[in-house]
Amino acid sequence: MKITVHTVADLGLALRATRKGSQVRLDDLAGIAGVSKQFVSDVERGKPTVQLGLALRLLEEMGLSLTVDIPPEAEGAWKKLQDKQGA
Repeated sequence: MKITVHTVADLGLALRATRKGSQVRLDDLAGIAGVSKQFVSDVERGKPTVQLGLALRLLEEMGLSLTVDIPPEAEGAWKKLQDKQGA
């Protein structure tokens, strides 16, 4: 199922639903991802100031991916920037 994430709270709900649906305990996810239980709880509750890199690590551990829909007028700029990073 694909959902559109508009807020940190949406992201947190997706993570929590996936974790609970997979029957993974909060402390187990924290241990696997190398973060604190409090951090996992903060993400799941939609705390707006969580570190994005660590939140993405949690998503990855639960098999979730985050995508961004780039508008057509930005595609050229995206490709140039991506090429610069690879150089």
